[in-house]
Amino acid sequence: MADDTLVLRAGALELGLSPSVGGTIAWFDEVAGERRSAILRGCHTPLENALGAASFPLVPYVNRIRGGTFAFRGRDIAIAPNMAGDPSPLHGDGWLGPWQVEQKAARNATLHFHHDPGEWPWEYEARQVFALDPRGLTLTLECRNLSAEPMPCGLGQHPYFPCGAATRIDTHVSHAWTIDDQVLPVDKVEATGRFDLAGRPVCGQNLDHGFGGWSGSALLTDPAWPFALELSSPTARFFQLYSPDSGGLFVAEPVTHANAALNAPEAEWAELGMAVLEPGEAMTLAMRLEVTPR
Repeated sequence: MADDTLVLRAGALELGLSPSVGGTIAWFDEVAGERRSAILRGCHTPLENALGAASFPLVPYVNRIRGGTFAFRGRDIAIAPNMAGDPSPLHGDGWLGPWQVEQKAARNATLHFHHDPGEWPWEYEARQVFALDPRGLTLTLECRNLSAEPMPCGLGQHPYFPCGAATRIDTHVSHAWTIDDQVLPVDKVEATGRFDLAGRPVCGQNLDHGFGGWSGSALLTDPAWPFALELSSPTARFFQLYSPDSGGLFVAEPVTHANAALNAPEAEWAELGMAVLEPGEAMTLAMRLEVTPR
């Protein structure tokens, strides 16, 4: 447990960051007098791990590696499971370790993460730049390959949103992947029926699926919210939606590659969004949460 929270404020918006617990967002709220409305699911007590946060970074890959093994240019890579009950490691390294504060001001902050070679056998660094303004939050995640050889890379963000029966999502995706009992992709299908994300309820939908052909923008609304939200990420071609049966929350993830893309042959990586960074090369993912008061 850590209590090194940084607090940024701009207008009615307040952002809490927890650098030492996975470089996470602890809360993101609209504050109007005595009223505090959660934009993201919030944690106003010291975090114990990233899974209790409002959002956490995904680097240097997103979602799962099937069985924890993949091949890359003559090497067999093996990664141990990193979440209890799931045999496939997921979401990379960044959410599991501390980040360092590089810069902090009233409305912005920069966090830094360094990874030494280990099971993930490449050295890299990551940065998150948080810029808060009275209309929303812009968050830019960067990963740079510090190794002397090429490195696979993918990025994403994992924001949790509170929800109820009237919460809706409105976005466009062209296709989805069905999943097996280990939440790994099976078949690519058209995004119709239960996979159509245009103007539909988003809470309690029994979804934990990846989507492709994402428009890069999603409108999130609820009559009980004093605002509407637009989640956007222009460089994310893929989208992951987690909406458990139990309701209460959902996760809408802008991501640069499809689930289990590392398990596909490298010839398919470009189609699936998986990048390869040359030594010294970097890639970025920007996410914007626009808050429009009603």
